[in-house]
Amino acid sequence: MVLPVVKLGTLVLKTLSKPLANRLKHQAAVHPRFRQLIINLAQANHRITTKMQRRIYSHSTDVEIRPLNEEKAVQAAVDLIGEGFVFLVAGAAVIFEVQRSSRSEARKEELRKQQLEALMQRDDDLAREVELLRHRIEELEQLAKAKGLGGLFHFKHANTEGEKSAKPA
Repeated sequence: MVLPVVKLGTLVLKTLSKPLANRLKHQAAVHPRFRQLIINLAQANHRITTKMQRRIYSHSTDVEIRPLNEEKAVQAAVDLIGEGFVFLVAGAAVIFEVQRSSRSEARKEELRKQQLEALMQRDDDLAREVELLRHRIEELEQLAKAKGLGGLFHFKHANTEGEKSAKPA
């Protein structure tokens, strides 16, 4: 029951993060100081990606790269911020799921260890009980011999004599 609710919760969180990212993008484009910051960010991103593309395609990298106009820079920066926000939310959901799963596995492993310990303890208890019963049988045999009832409680020798008589025949 818990698993579907958690999965549904992470899906709702991912779905709600997209409109939040759009709202963040809108606010980022309107605020004057933040607008200048994201324009600088977008221009730096444009220069880096353009240089990387030129290197990948073996074009000249020493040419001047024209900056983006202000509206394109703002649009590129807010798109980057929006995608980063959605990625951050999705990453946090994945980390949450992994941690929850690992805690569940740790609990299962602890339960298995406890069950194994209980089985080992039971095995030890049964071994002690068998040993105690063996000693009691020996005591009974000794008491029977002392009272002259040796043939009545002579279990071990009766089996070995039967085996001896079965071999020669």
